[in-house]
Amino acid sequence: MYQQVVTEQRNQIQQHLHTEKLRYQQLALSVDRVGFAAQVHAADPKSAFIVWRNGNKVEGALSFMPEDMPMLPKTQEFPILAGGPEKIHLLTGGIAITRYGPVLIATRSDHLSTLFDHFTSAAAAAVMFTLVMTLILGYLFSKAILRRLVHYNRLSEQIEHGRYDVRFPIDRREDEFDMLAHQFNHVLDTLEKNLTAVRGVTDNIAHDLRTPLSHIRMGLETLPAKPAAEVPEACAILMEELDHCLATFDAMLSLTRIEEGQQKLDLKHFSLQEICTDLLEMAEVLAEMNEQTLTLEMGEDYQLTGDKYLLFQAIFNLVDNAIKYSGKQAHIEIVQSGGMIQIKDNGPGIPKDCYDKVFERLVRLDPSRHHQGTGLGLSMVKAILSRHNAHIHMSDNRPGLVVTITF
Repeated sequence: MYQQVVTEQRNQIQQHLHTEKLRYQQLALSVDRVGFAAQVHAADPKSAFIVWRNGNKVEGALSFMPEDMPMLPKTQEFPILAGGPEKIHLLTGGIAITRYGPVLIATRSDHLSTLFDHFTSAAAAAVMFTLVMTLILGYLFSKAILRRLVHYNRLSEQIEHGRYDVRFPIDRREDEFDMLAHQFNHVLDTLEKNLTAVRGVTDNIAHDLRTPLSHIRMGLETLPAKPAAEVPEACAILMEELDHCLATFDAMLSLTRIEEGQQKLDLKHFSLQEICTDLLEMAEVLAEMNEQTLTLEMGEDYQLTGDKYLLFQAIFNLVDNAIKYSGKQAHIEIVQSGGMIQIKDNGPGIPKDCYDKVFERLVRLDPSRHHQGTGLGLSMVKAILSRHNAHIHMSDNRPGLVVTITF
């Protein structure tokens, strides 16, 4: 700003001196020497200082003509003594060549120094004001940040003590703290969900294994009192209960290995129509035993690479569930079209809000949990399909259920 103002002022001085130069050069051509001297004496010092050397005499606003002054448009600053409170004036000027000899044309330029002093004072005041405001705002900003950090620290202590339902507040400003709080809240949501799932799995394991273990204990207690002829049958019943317990643990271990990629896949090339044909052959007998009808409809074939045994196990589990829960006289369809397989039934189906829940571990929609099973079948199905980059989706068949697998 200072440079722009000073440059503009200097340009105005240059323009003023140039105008005065042209005026006095024209004046020298139009008047005689006496008239020219009169015009020099009549010049207003407020507009310009005019000095002309008339022979050995100096005419004009000054009593001398400084040495080594440059020719206009070049200029040079020089000081003069003056009366009044301001003892020294600073002039800027140069020599103009006229008909009657060289003429010094100058104008006051000490206002530029005054301008610089005023600008320096104003700049210093502005800098001080800026520093003070910066310190005040910085203090207030740091206090606000510290207050939020203290609040977050207290919430973290609550979470550390087991309050997993606590969430970090999110302001409407959506600043960096809000972004961080949103991410932490997402992590806490996932953590709370996983802990709830772990608690649910633990409760389900306890519920599922308590009954067979109780039967085993009571059977062992009564086994010594049984007649020798009944001992083999009692032992067989106890072995069946024990096998059910072991099957639950084996299924959980297999599910974990599949989900985490620890189980190596036996990759082979095969078609979906081969799996569907094998499904019909194996499940048709089960459907007939339940007085149900099972049909297969195949469209365009689809070739894929994967573990054929695991995929067959997953899809057969879905068909077996449809046979098991759709009831007598139900109609079950296996529909294959390209890379899509659908298992449809006209049974009671399941509530829409349970479509995702049934894929969780040890979850059964039967509150009494009296049906035989581990509750890991659909979890295993989803894990196997995920390993093969396939997707599973449930929808309403009105009535019944449609399970769609897409490769």
